[in-house]
Amino acid sequence: MTDFRHPPLQPNWVDRPHERLGLGDFALESGETIRDFQLSYVTHGRPNADRSNVILALSAIGSTHHRLDVWIGPGKALDPNRDCIVAVDAIGNGCTTSPSTSRTQPGLAFPRFTIRDMVESQKRLVEHLGVRRLHAVVGASMGGMQALQWGVSHPDAMDRIVAMVPMARTTAWSVAVNAASRGTLMADPAWPDGEVTRGWDGWVAVMQVLAGRTPAALEADGTDPASVPAMLAERAQAMRDSGAQAVDWVYQTYAYDRHDVSTTPGCDGTLKGALARIRARTLVLAADNDLYNPISAAREAAAGIARAKYVEIPSPEGHMAASFRRPCDVAFIDRSMQDFFALPL
Repeated sequence: MTDFRHPPLQPNWVDRPHERLGLGDFALESGETIRDFQLSYVTHGRPNADRSNVILALSAIGSTHHRLDVWIGPGKALDPNRDCIVAVDAIGNGCTTSPSTSRTQPGLAFPRFTIRDMVESQKRLVEHLGVRRLHAVVGASMGGMQALQWGVSHPDAMDRIVAMVPMARTTAWSVAVNAASRGTLMADPAWPDGEVTRGWDGWVAVMQVLAGRTPAALEADGTDPASVPAMLAERAQAMRDSGAQAVDWVYQTYAYDRHDVSTTPGCDGTLKGALARIRARTLVLAADNDLYNPISAAREAAAGIARAKYVEIPSPEGHMAASFRRPCDVAFIDRSMQDFFALPL
């Protein structure tokens, strides 16, 4: 059995009825199995007669189906009056079956999974919904990484891809960031069998400031150095209040670390060969001074995709440029997506 855990609604989120697809015993590429697997998702809008207006929206590491909500709404790039947006939860985020919610494989008994496993679970959902070809696959951060993997694994499954601050293969720097974030959680006295509490203090410093933002972002906000400890303490408490589970983060970072589209079955083992498989028109958005997913990785991915358009987000926010944090960044990305969707196939 699997429990369901949804974090408290935030002001910028769009609440929709939750749906779940039961896939029974879900086989992973490692040969292991997630038992009683349940995939969580929500739907904005309705499919048209031939289901050609369906957009798959993907969640980032540690996030839920709300990750792209700031771009979902009437008149926005992801418009439910025109499109049917299916926002899906990735394996291990607490909504879809996760180490923290599985009753049969709880905690460290849960098998490790990969980003390709996430994509294959989503492919099963798309088939269940009767969609032959997606209008687009859209994601930010790990969602953008899943979007690129979709293009490599299933080249004929979509017309377009939008990948924000992505990587086609995880860099050594990103692995180091993940290792630091895991270390803060695993150092908590409650790890791995209890409720991690103090570990979120270090996690927030690593993920929400040192890797998630930039010195220029704090300067632009006018952050007083004396206020930083209180700010970090407040954010750590917010993480504890959200119900986030350390074991879920740790497992998703393992998947993040192993991401490399060149190891996709059927590829020649090279990044160039893997990216050449992507046939969809692709938009890659990245931010300078991204301290989690280096901008060089986004440029590398865009350069290898035949029909890619590369756009840099003019923001001091680094990795968090592809988020709700600054209205000007939200507007820039929305315009970029709308312009991209207007291009002929």
